[in-house]
Amino acid sequence: MVNRATDTPGMLLEPPSGGAFRFDPGALCLELLTTGGPGSLAGYEVLHDPAALLRWVAASRLPGDLRPSVDDAGVAAARTLRNALWGMAAATAHGDDMDPADVSVVNTAAAAPALVPRIGPDGSRQWSPGATAGQLLSTVARDAVDLFTGPYAHRVRECGSHDCRLVFVDTSRPGRRRWCAMERCGNRSKVRAHRARHSEQER
Repeated sequence: MVNRATDTPGMLLEPPSGGAFRFDPGALCLELLTTGGPGSLAGYEVLHDPAALLRWVAASRLPGDLRPSVDDAGVAAARTLRNALWGMAAATAHGDDMDPADVSVVNTAAAAPALVPRIGPDGSRQWSPGATAGQLLSTVARDAVDLFTGPYAHRVRECGSHDCRLVFVDTSRPGRRRWCAMERCGNRSKVRAHRARHSEQER
C-alpha cells in the first residue's frame, strides 16, 4: 500500500511484513514500481482494481486532484507498463542493456496523448477534466523516456540492501545515495555493521 502525506516528500510504503517507511524514488515513473511487479514482486501487488490505481495516483507526485476515468483495462495496462519499467530500471541500475520488448511497451504508452495541465481559478496547477487512464499512463511513460535518456540515467540505482529491490534515481548533489530509505535499509545496515564490529571485538 502506498500513501503520501501532503507535507512530507516521498510515498509511505506499507509492506506486508510491516514496518511502514517513507520512500522517494525521485521520479514519477519509478513511483509506479511501488505497486508490485513481475515474478517474485507479485507478492507486493496492489493494482487489483480501478480504485487501487486511483489511490496510487493520489499518493504519487502528480500535482492536483487528478481523478482519471479508469476501468479494468486501464488497470491491466498500468500493470503492463509497470512491469516493463521494472525491467528497464533494473537493467539500467546494473549496467545491462534494456529489453527491446520493455522499451516498446514504454514507447507505445508514451505515444498516446498525455495529461493536459492547466492553471486553476486559484492560480494552482490543475488538470483538464476528462482525463483517461491512457493519458495517465502516457504521462508516466514520458517521464520514463526523460529519465532513461536524460542526465540522471546513470544514477538509477537499486537499494544497496541485499534483500531490497526498490529502485530510485539519486538526485542528490554528491550522488552517494545507497538506500531506498535511511529509516529502513540504511538503519538496518548500520545495525548489522555495529553487531559485526562487536562480534569481532569479542573474539
